[in-house]
This record gives sequence, structure tokens and C-alpha cells, in this order.
Amino acid sequence: MRYTVISVDDHVAEPPHLFDGRLPAHLADAAPRVVETERGFTAVTFPERPHRIGLPSLWDTTHWDPIIGACVDTDTVITLHVGSSGLADKPDGAPGLQLGSTLFGQASLTACAEWLWSGYPARFPTLKIAMSEGGIGWVAMLLDRLDNIVDRSGYGVGWDLRPADVLRRNFWFCTLDDPSTIDTRHHIGVENIMVETDYPHGDGTWPDTQSVLADCWGHIPPAELRMMCSENAAGLFRHPLPDTVLPLG
Repeated sequence: MRYTVISVDDHVAEPPHLFDGRLPAHLADAAPRVVETERGFTAVTFPERPHRIGLPSLWDTTHWDPIIGACVDTDTVITLHVGSSGLADKPDGAPGLQLGSTLFGQASLTACAEWLWSGYPARFPTLKIAMSEGGIGWVAMLLDRLDNIVDRSGYGVGWDLRPADVLRRNFWFCTLDDPSTIDTRHHIGVENIMVETDYPHGDGTWPDTQSVLADCWGHIPPAELRMMCSENAAGLFRHPLPDTVLPLG
């Protein structure tokens, strides 16, 4: 913990606005002090699927209510990084790196559905959850499926909002480029999409991020590019932007 405090004091508090503070939360007990926003934290990192690493499931409200409530009370974002509770089981002999990275979207889809149906986003309208490194290719399909199970099957009724609308209200999604599915952005909500670079991992676009986005997103209007490339993240994590944000237009 001493290392964490020193790191935050050195790199978030002074000078301000250089970094966005995020803390890997201690979740083994239900102490509401899990969120230490007074030191500059705007987000905490949770495992995608807590039950897979020995923590109580999201349906254990006795454990999770104080923790989720603390995040809501302090406007602290919960970030869920793909693979943070392990990836899907693989057959013997299968190439773990190739198969695991191929299924990043599936991992985020599963985690997102579990967090949605945990009921916490419906119970806490201001809860903010950011899905990291899973892309957006699966999000429009999830929205369609949520509408399907309500309208055709009758599952998932009883909330004040439709499940798909809860998803759009409470969740944000990160993308490296998603060239084939970026055009589903209006169904997802442009305001819910944020660019990531994933430096220094193999998926990362740095140092070619600008050219990658120009190639894949060159047809997107400048106002939407500003939202996805900076404004959405700045609003979510309460991070200041310069007076002029590119691209102009």
C-alpha cells in the first residue's frame, strides 16, 4: 500500500492533470474505504468476473453492495480489463496466446453481460463501468440480443429501463480500431466509445495510432472523432482537455 500511495502522490496529485489516477482495488473484504478518491483516483480496476479468481460472485450483495456503493458515492469509474480474471478454457495442445487473444471480444461480452444482469447498473443509475481492451465488435450484437430476449422471450422485464438502455447509460467501451464494426457506433452510442492504444502490448497501435485511425476511421465526421478520441474519456474520468481539441471541423 505504501508503494501505491507514493505512486499516486508523485504522479497524480502533483502536478495536476498529467495522469488519470486508477487504483487496483482491494476487494477481499467489503470495506467501503476501497475507493481513495481524496488522493486523485477517478477509477478503480476490478476483475471482470470476480468469482473466477476466488472472490464472491456479483450476486453476493452482502459483499459487493458496500463496494459498489462507495464507487457510486464518489463517482469513481469501475474499469474491467479483458482477461483480468483469466481467459476461456482451451483444449489441450491449443495455442494459448493465439486463441486467448482471438477471444478477447468473447471475454468482454461475457463479463459485460454478467455485470449488467447482476442488477447493479439498474439499481445505481450513476454507476460507471468501462470495458477495456475488448473492442466494440460485440456490443451492437449484445444490444440486439437484449432487445430480443425482452420483446420475444419476455426475459429481463421488470426494470424501470430496458436492459439495452441500461447498457447504454452505464457502460463505456474501448476500441483500438474495429475497422469492420466502427460503423455500428450510432447503435452503440458514439458517446459510449473511447479509443485505446494498449501500449506496450502486442495489440497496441502505438506509435502508429494516428495513421491507424486515419486509415480505419477516415470517413467519420470530425465531431464524432473528437468524442471517441478524447472527449468521451475526458468526461468519464473527469480529466481536463485543452481549449482546442483536434480534429477541427
